[in-house]
Order: sequence, then structure tokens, then C-alpha cells
Amino acid sequence: MRKFEKDSSVFRLLSDAISEGIIVVNREHEIVSINGRALKFFGYTREELIGQSLNILIPNRFKKVHKEHTTKYFKSSKTGEMVEDRCLFGQRKSGEEFPLKVDLHPFELYERNYVLALVRDISQEVEFQQSFNLQTEAIDSAHNGIVITDALLPDNPIIYANRAFEKITGYSRSEILNRNCRFLQNQDRNQEGVQVMRNAIKKGESCQVEVRNYRKDGTLFWNEVSINPIKNEDGIITHFIGIQNDITLRVNIEQEVNYLVRIFNESLNEIYVLEADNLKISHANFGACINSGYTLEELRGKSLLALLPQYNKAKFHKALEPIFRRSREKIILETLLKRKDGSEYPVEVHLQSSKKGDNRVIICIILDITEKRNYMDRLEATVEERTRQLQEALSREIELNELKTKFLSMVSHEFKTPLSAILTSATLVGKYQETESQEKRNRHLKTIKREVKHLNNILNDFLSIERFEKGKELYNLTKFSLSKVINEVVYNANMMLKSGQRINYPKDVDDLTVCQDEKIVSLALTNLLYNSIKYSPEDTLIDIQVTAGDDMLVIKVIDEGIGIPEKDQRFIFERYFRAENVLLTQGTGIGLNIVKSHVDNLGGSISFSSRENEGTTFTLVFPIDDKACA
Repeated sequence: MRKFEKDSSVFRLLSDAISEGIIVVNREHEIVSINGRALKFFGYTREELIGQSLNILIPNRFKKVHKEHTTKYFKSSKTGEMVEDRCLFGQRKSGEEFPLKVDLHPFELYERNYVLALVRDISQEVEFQQSFNLQTEAIDSAHNGIVITDALLPDNPIIYANRAFEKITGYSRSEILNRNCRFLQNQDRNQEGVQVMRNAIKKGESCQVEVRNYRKDGTLFWNEVSINPIKNEDGIITHFIGIQNDITLRVNIEQEVNYLVRIFNESLNEIYVLEADNLKISHANFGACINSGYTLEELRGKSLLALLPQYNKAKFHKALEPIFRRSREKIILETLLKRKDGSEYPVEVHLQSSKKGDNRVIICIILDITEKRNYMDRLEATVEERTRQLQEALSREIELNELKTKFLSMVSHEFKTPLSAILTSATLVGKYQETESQEKRNRHLKTIKREVKHLNNILNDFLSIERFEKGKELYNLTKFSLSKVINEVVYNANMMLKSGQRINYPKDVDDLTVCQDEKIVSLALTNLLYNSIKYSPEDTLIDIQVTAGDDMLVIKVIDEGIGIPEKDQRFIFERYFRAENVLLTQGTGIGLNIVKSHVDNLGGSISFSSRENEGTTFTLVFPIDDKACA
């Protein structure tokens, strides 16, 4: 160290004139010289560092590794960066850590080895790089497509595109960069929006347009494009930023709405939209204006009752009660409509409840039935009509007799088969008296339980038919836990499962409470689930799906069974009907008829889709009205 200090004054003079920090250490890792810039970096005086171990400038967490690294370096004595592609950290006198870059230069003086370290504080560089990376990531994470083009290069090529732009267009960045944005227009370049963009870019102005673009696979999408120029400090436009938003869904919806509005306005039938609370007309179509003789301005705010002379407010509200209670979806009335000139004509009024935002409205479609009424009057006066009525009566009588015969045959079969199974299993259970025969006993007891339950279900179906025909079926709307009902139905259904069959439980129903008739919901789901088990082979999945909205509960039962032949599908809800591919399978043909009757009475619906040998999906829709259970 003393030998180095012989020329320390010259070294200090030279090193202090350099903008970088300089630290010289010997083989013992002692600091033998340091310039003013380095002292400023670390916050020490020269006297506090000369003769100290270099570790005084290293954060505690790096001291061990740094010492090993420095020892190896003295052995190799190579010039260059201490660590490439990674910033190092120093520690100021205050204890603060800061990033720095270090270049090492070994040299020999008076037969002793030293290392000169050029040190540079890169705090501002690191902060700038982090900020730049954050901004780049933010742009790359945006949902809008973003591109940057270079306005100083020929044809204004793309120099940056974010991930959203790739996703919207289907092109990769390598396919996007260095191309003009017009490639998205394909051959569809004769667009007003495209011309607006060209003029704006030519003038160096901002613009926002809607254009048709095409993805890599050729599909069209509507693109909302905003273009903004970027100028340098001299006012020269150097780049353009393009922000793109896929508005295909919005454009399609607007086109669909415009189409429906055109149908509404151009319909020759009279269509009125009424406020549900006061029956005032809020809108009417062209047909309503033509047929009634009023202008749209005259109709707006006028009560519909002013056009229906045979109805007063109380009578009309009573007629609307079923759709307000949601026991019926639509009401049809035959009455007279009074025109502005006082003339009247017979009409058929179709009334249906709907929603406009948060408000309930009544959709009223009025049909002129003058010709229909005249035709019916003439038709009823003819012998042909009376003959047709007699033929229909005879046909119904024949059909009823056939149904009775089919019913008796079905009852005989449906009761004899399970009773035989019960008798056989009961006989066999008595023969298995040893302990090791418990499994066989359990199997036969399970058969007995299953067949008893099957008979109970048949009896319940018959009782339901009787209650329907005598008008004794009453409904009880209550709030109940849907998961409780589903759990009970699935638990009972598990006893019916064939080998390898599985029931997939619906998601997100644990906290779902609905207002409906709990007994009917359970009955309907049980019927559909049992059918899926019965008509599906082993090792198949039966999926239950539930969707609940503010005013509707939808339950789907999806199986991989034998399906329903297409020619039989239109009869599937008729009483005692059974498709031709299940005639050899147990069944009464009344379950679906009962379910449909209950669901219809509650204002709901049941539908299905099916393909033979591929499976069937049944969909139950129940209305939900929390006010009815309040």
C-alpha cells in the first residue's frame, strides 16, 4: 500500500478529472486509492476508505459472494465488466443500496498486483428502464389493438403492435411489422372511412373512423380506428399511433335492431307499446296509424281504452290478470276497435307482457278480423262444416277407445313386471341365510326397493292425471333451496343407476333460493332424470345444468342415451305415447305429459332436442317471482 502511495498525488490528480468513479484495490482487497467521483457515489471521505476492505462498499447480502468472486478474479486478472447483463449494487455510508456498473482493469506496480475498478452509478438508467418496461407492458396488456407507424419511412410502416392487435387480426408480430396498415383492408379499400384516414394522415391530423377489416383467416370484422400523429420538438411528425377496437358485435346488434325496427314500423298489422301501469300508448307503428286514422303524435299518451269501446279500465285489467300473474304468456281478445272517424271494425287483440329497461310494458298486436269473421259465419252455415264436426267427433271416439285399450295393456304390463321382480327377489332373500351371503341379500333388497319406488311413481302419475281431470291440482309457491331439491332427486336417482353411469351435479347452486312450487320442480326433475337413466346405456354421463336469472329458472338434463326418433318427436308429450325404440322398455307414457301440464300451468315451458343414438337434452323453464312468495 505504501508503494502505491508514492505516486498517489499524480494518480489522484488524474483520476479526479475523470467523470467515472475510480477505486483501486490490492490483492488483500484493501482500498489503496479512490477518486472524488467515487467518494461522492458512496458518501465517504477519502480518509474513511483508504486502507479499508472493499467489503465496506458492498451490501451485507452480497459480501460473501463478492469476496469469492474477487478472489477468483485476482487469479484470472481479465479486463472487462465485473458481471455482464446484470447490474451490481453498492452501499452508501448511509446504508442505502444503489445500482452500479463496474469495469475491472488489472495492473502491476512495483511488482505488486492491483485492480482498478471504473464505477458508474446507473440509478437513473435503471429507473428509466423500469418505467419504460412498465409503460410497454401496460400498452401490451391493453384490450384495444395498438400500432405505431414510422412517418419518416416510406409507406409509413408499422414498427410496433401490441398483443391485442395480434389477437384481433389473427396475424403474428413478425407478419405485421414493416407493413402498411392497409393490408387489413384486403381488396375492400373503396370505403369512406379509408379515404378519411388517408386524408388525415396526409394532412398530419387526428381522425376516428369505422372501417371493414379482414383477419388473417379472411373473416370480416368491423374496426373502430383512432389515428393520432406524434411530433418531435421541432414540430415534425415522426410517428402515428393507431388505436383499434373490434366493434363487430356492436355493428351486428345495431344492424339487427335497425332491421327489427324496420319490420315493426313497416308491418301492416297494428302494433302498440303500452305502459303497464296506466295503459297509455308510448309507441305505435305505421300500421297502427293507417288503420286507426291517428298520427303517431296523437296516439302517444292516449289510453288504448279510447280505441276499445267495449272495455273499461276495470274490465281490461281483469283480462290482463293472467299475464301479470305470469300464469299465461299471452292473452287474445276479440272485440271492436274504434277509429278516429268514429267507425268500428272487429279485431283480434294479442296482449303480451314485456320489459323496457326496468319498466314493464304491454305489447299489443291488433289484427283486423273482418274477413275472418265473415268467413267463419259462412262456413258455420254449410253442411260440410257439420259433416266435418261429426267426423272429428267420431275420430276422437275411436282414438279414445284405442287409448283405453292401450292404457289397460300398459297397466297390466307395468304392474306385472315389477311385482314379479319383487316376488323373485323376496324369495331369494329368504334363501341367503349365511353371513357370507349378505352381498347377495343386499342386491335383492336393492331390487325390491327400486321396483317398489317404480310402482309408487306409476301410482303417483295416475293420481296426478285424476287430479288434473277433476280440477283438484293446486299449486303452492314458496321460497326453497334449489340445491336441497337437486340433492334429494339425485340421491334417489343413484339407486337407479346402471353400471358405470354417472350424474354430473350442477355448478353454483348451493346458495340459490328460488320462488316456485317445490313439489313440481322436484317431480319434473325426477321424471327427466329417471328417463335419462332408463334410456341411456352403461358407462354414460348424465349432466344437470342450472341457470337462474332475475325472473327465470332454467334446468337442463342432458344424456348420451338412445334418443328419440325424429318421426316420434312431435308426439312425445301426448299421454300414453311411447316412441318406437322404447316399446320393450318399462314405461307408462304419461310422465312427460304430466310434467308438461304442471309446467304449463305454472307459466313455464318444457322443450327438448334429440338425435337418435346420440342423446337427448330436455330443458325446463320456470318463471321466478319473488313477490309471489313475499
